Amino acid sequence: MALEQRKFQTTYVRELETPEVPKTLPKPRPSRRIFSVGEKFLFVLVASLLVLCATTILHTQAQINDANQEVQMLNKEIEETTKKNMELSIQVKEKSTYDRIWEKAKELGLDLNENNVKVVPGR
Repeated sequence: MALEQRKFQTTYVRELETPEVPKTLPKPRPSRRIFSVGEKFLFVLVASLLVLCATTILHTQAQINDANQEVQMLNKEIEETTKKNMELSIQVKEKSTYDRIWEKAKELGLDLNENNVKVVPGR
């Protein structure tokens, strides 16, 4: 067998040179997200802390108001008790006069016996 040399005819079609257009990379689209996930988390965290602090302040303020109201009520009661005590002490002074005691003693049938009288020093 003899080696034959075959001629392959190649149909050469001349290619037109097309200028290569540099491929432009697509412009990165700006992300539609304004805030990232971490920033959103921080915003939620700060907002919840603000709400917590505001609630705590309001609760404390309410407790202070309740305590002040109770103090005022106690002061009012103290003033009323003081007035009653003053009135009672005035009544004691009025009823502990010598003349009134002597009249009561006469009503009960007691006589003045100077031998049985002892002088007690006053307060």
